Amino acid sequence: MDHHMPQRLAFLALIGLAACSPQVMADNVTDRAARSVVVAVMQNYMTAPQAEIAADCVLQNATIEERRALARDVGVMAGTQTVQNVVNIVSRPNTGACMRARGVAPIGG
Repeated sequence: MDHHMPQRLAFLALIGLAACSPQVMADNVTDRAARSVVVAVMQNYMTAPQAEIAADCVLQNATIEERRALARDVGVMAGTQTVQNVVNIVSRPNTGACMRARGVAPIGG
């Protein structure tokens, strides 16, 4: 048995705990909620499978503040402001490039 094994296991445990920090967990919950809102909005413009792909691109290009704002609409029908927020993120060049690279045409293009 490797006599360094206990130290390695302790180091790996610390890395695992750091990856599960409360902030990381909160951001993951926010992202899941925001994604569900974005998918619902995108389904107004494209098929469900395309909306799932587009949502990933939208979230990759949204700030944490934008993701938090989107997440607040989880479980309710997205209002005009939420739809506009999604459209604004979609209109960013990097979001459009992401969608096109994944085979989804951006809204209006």
